[in-house]
Amino acid sequence: MDTMELEALSSLTKREREIAEAYADGETYQRIARRLFLAPSTVRTHLAAIYRKLGVSSKLQLLKVLQGVGGAHEQQSDPAALLGELALSLEESISRERALGEVLRIISRSKGQVAEVIAAVLGYALELCDAEFGILFEYDPRTGYEARYSSGIPDAFAKWFGQQGAFHVGEDTGLGRVASSLEVVNITDVRCEDVYRKRDPLREATADLGGARSFTAIPMLAGDRLIGAFTIYRQTVRPFDSRTLEIASMFADQSVIAIENARLVSEARSGAAS
Repeated sequence: MDTMELEALSSLTKREREIAEAYADGETYQRIARRLFLAPSTVRTHLAAIYRKLGVSSKLQLLKVLQGVGGAHEQQSDPAALLGELALSLEESISRERALGEVLRIISRSKGQVAEVIAAVLGYALELCDAEFGILFEYDPRTGYEARYSSGIPDAFAKWFGQQGAFHVGEDTGLGRVASSLEVVNITDVRCEDVYRKRDPLREATADLGGARSFTAIPMLAGDRLIGAFTIYRQTVRPFDSRTLEIASMFADQSVIAIENARLVSEARSGAAS
């Protein structure tokens, strides 16, 4: 390792060095954030600074620099910052494609076992959308919503849903708006809406038991029929941007495929048995 590379590495703070090593070792934003008690977006901000300071443009180059086999060079200019940002964006895009490919592989092999698919879908969605927990609600216009699958949900919130079973929601809640509009609902802060101040049961549980602040709900449609809602939650006020909503919508679509496949398999088995 030459003098310039040593200087570049020494410019990293202790926290940046820790994040750089974890990321180069294959950890995701979500895992690093969870271990270091940070927001995933903060991890990404640190990585952008790391890429700029070290003058690297890929995870492989970052690993080589950390291992002392070259690759770092002084880059403190605006173009260097842009290069680091583009590199991270490319890596995130590749991660999304890999995640989608893995979900499709799971769906193709699931043989109607929807629980396995939804668990994978929710896990990847939380990872790529920098969210703390997610819930897939199934919907029936007669009985309302039911929280059928979840990932990362706080115990108190999960217990609350277990006590509800299927339930109808207020029209001003996020799920209520999904049912009436069949469109994505993106809420900046669940505590700042009138529905929370009016102590709506679902919104109160979401904020007080789930600790949720920012929240998005994506309608799950089979044709023009609402079959559920795919929801992800952040426990800090960090609204979901358009890119993240696209990712969440992609996973909601895969959930619809999984649920409909399970229904078709069930119907086929019932027909064969009769």
